Amino acid sequence: MQWKCKQNSELGFSLTELMVALVIIGVLVLLALPRLMPLVTKAKSTEAKLNLKQVHMLQKAYKFEYDRYSKELSAIGYEQEELISSGGSARYKIEIVSADEKSYKATATSVVDFDDDGTFNIWEVTDKGNIKEIIPD
Repeated sequence: MQWKCKQNSELGFSLTELMVALVIIGVLVLLALPRLMPLVTKAKSTEAKLNLKQVHMLQKAYKFEYDRYSKELSAIGYEQEELISSGGSARYKIEIVSADEKSYKATATSVVDFDDDGTFNIWEVTDKGNIKEIIPD
């Protein structure tokens, strides 16, 4: 029994065919990217909403105990996670803008420009618990 080798009958794709396929995939990704950016921004803004919800709950508890709202995050027990600009993972800086016996206002300001347009996303919560977007990004 003799074995025969066929030199040019190997199965597979040529380098040119693979490169064309990669270029087509790249073009499709570039076409889809602008449509996906609002979804990415929306997902990232969830962090702001969750943090402001936590601040609201802590402020309510503080008000029940001291009959006023706090001007300090540390007084209500909120601990700011390290920002992404400082090596952490938080994209929003939480601040209490104003607080007195009857009301408070806290904001979450993005430290990342999500769509590189020079505008930073800002969310706000008040003593009523309404969380709303002040400046969209």
